[in-house]
Amino acid sequence: MTAPRGRVSSLLPDFPWDTIASVKAKAASHPGGIVDLSVGTPVDPVDPLIRTALASVAEVPGYPTTHGTPELRAAVVESLKRRFGITGIDPAAVLPAIGTKELIAGLPRLLGLGPADLVVIPEVAYPTYEVGALLSGSRILRADGVTRLGPESPALIFLNSPSNPTGKVLGVEHLRKVVEFARERGAILASDECYLGLPWEGRAVSILEVSDGDHTGLLAIHSLSKTSNLASYRAGFVTGDPALIAELLEVRKHSGMMLPYPIQAAMTAALGDDTHEAQQRERYRARREVLRKALLAAGFRIDDSEAGLYLWSTRGEPCRTTLDWLAERGILAAPGEFYGPRGAEHVRIALTATDERIATAAERLTS
Repeated sequence: MTAPRGRVSSLLPDFPWDTIASVKAKAASHPGGIVDLSVGTPVDPVDPLIRTALASVAEVPGYPTTHGTPELRAAVVESLKRRFGITGIDPAAVLPAIGTKELIAGLPRLLGLGPADLVVIPEVAYPTYEVGALLSGSRILRADGVTRLGPESPALIFLNSPSNPTGKVLGVEHLRKVVEFARERGAILASDECYLGLPWEGRAVSILEVSDGDHTGLLAIHSLSKTSNLASYRAGFVTGDPALIAELLEVRKHSGMMLPYPIQAAMTAALGDDTHEAQQRERYRARREVLRKALLAAGFRIDDSEAGLYLWSTRGEPCRTTLDWLAERGILAAPGEFYGPRGAEHVRIALTATDERIATAAERLTS
């Protein structure tokens, strides 16, 4: 006798990575071991500066604040200005999150959306945008351009630039048009900018840079998982419209959604230091070049991939066929269909493996 599935979990699709277990086993059976390029999880160590900051407050027993320490919020403001030229942010309009996946998955519910509301997500998208809408019971539309929306007014629009999985970077004019559209329709615009610090071709732009200093209706979501190797710390934040941040803060306070105090101290240190971030970016740049050359030599085409931690690659065949081809060589990637119907002939190949494993993957691809 099996237990009934919960009403909430029954709304959700199968967890994507569970569906590639057999392919992972095949890749793992390779004599030289698996090269797992399926998940964008950091493999390089956390910088000592950050670990020292974490340990320095480990003895503090009291509850942290949901809003975060003044030092953390000030560090966010300064880092966004220093690293990306983003100005005009009030420290009060900064809110730490227990990892940006948690924030994205919960955002529609935190904003009070429900079955009457439409949530727009990119056509090829990180699955959690859809999950967040499903958890709130909202309707979902995949659309990269505003023209597909017709006369309907969405409640929430998710953007992701640089994109996961494609690495595509949206230009300034595109972002301006989306901001204008969102404001005309009274929609909240949430821009997932977790890969903003990892551009490889040109420059990636924040939604907060194209609104002429007016952040009304805008939320910019940032993570330290990629650039500071803090995935295990669950270190993220959201900033933008002060009124929206205040609303999110109030709901999160009642829900007890507090980022642990040692993590806040670690984030403050990470945001104040650009050296470790630049070093990590160069590690990924070198790994990207090794993999890019090997994939092209093996007959792959690489689309977009202008920024971020992935190479959006295709052999012009169903993605599961490509996945199997790679597994025969001991390499595991993520099938593009995870990210929507338009990904059916692509695989997402991550840069997040050690130099030795990246070199091994390149050798297997070209031998």
